[in-house]
Amino acid sequence: MATVKIEDPQIDPARADLVFDAVADDYDAALAQGIAVSGEDKNFFARGRVEWLGRCLSDLGASTGTVIDYGCGTGSATPFLQEILGPSRVIGLDVSHKSLQVASAEYGQSGASFFHCDEYEPTGEADVVYCNGTFHHVPPAERAQVMAYIFRCLKPGGIFALWENNPWNLGTQYVMLRCPFDKGVVKVSPPAARRLAQGQGFEVVRQDFYFIFPRFLSSLRPLEPSLVQLPLGTQYQLLCRKPQA
Repeated sequence: MATVKIEDPQIDPARADLVFDAVADDYDAALAQGIAVSGEDKNFFARGRVEWLGRCLSDLGASTGTVIDYGCGTGSATPFLQEILGPSRVIGLDVSHKSLQVASAEYGQSGASFFHCDEYEPTGEADVVYCNGTFHHVPPAERAQVMAYIFRCLKPGGIFALWENNPWNLGTQYVMLRCPFDKGVVKVSPPAARRLAQGQGFEVVRQDFYFIFPRFLSSLRPLEPSLVQLPLGTQYQLLCRKPQA
C-alpha cells in the first residue's frame, strides 16, 4: 500500500481545516493506511458505529428526524446515517472546504446537505448530532466552544453521540501513529470527554467501548455488546442528552 502524506511540512496539526483540505482528495487512502492493521475497511467501522448508535437510540425511544454529522469530512457516514437511522434530513458540518466539496459531489444528490461550520447557525433543530473522531483535532482550548455549538444545534431532549478514539487501547495508539492526519493531535480520554460534555450542560446517558476484536478474531464479535462497559474497544461512544428545560 502506498504511503499517503500531508506534503506541506508547515501545516499546523491544530488547524484541522488545513490538514483536511490537504488530504481531502486522498482521504480514503490515508484512512486505509491507518486502519489496515485491523483487517477491515472504513465502511466496517462507519456502519458499526451507526448501528450501535441506532440500537442505543431505539432503547431510549429517541427521535431521529433531523441528524447532524458534526465533522462530517468527505461525508462517508451519510449513507449509513440515512439507511440505519432513517432521518428525514441529514446535515453535514465541517471546517474543511475541500472535504465539503467532496461530500457534496458524492452525497448531495441523496438529499443530504453540507455546510461549513462558520456558515451554519445552530437553531436547535437537530434530534441527533453524530460526531466521530473530530474532537481530537480540536485544540483543547477550543473544545468547550465546539461542545457549546453542538449543544445549540440540538432540540431539548436531543441526543449527542460523541465517538472518539480510545487512548487507553494500544491498537488505537498504533493506528493513530499511522494516520497522516492524526499527526500531533491531543487525544481525548473518556473522563475528559465526560467532563467536557457535562461542562456545557449535557446529561451523560451512557458510555460504551466498541470495536474490540480485529478481523482475525471476528468469530468473537458477537460478544462485544456484552463487553461494552469494559475499556477494551478501540473507540468509545459517549451518549449525551440535552436537558428538556
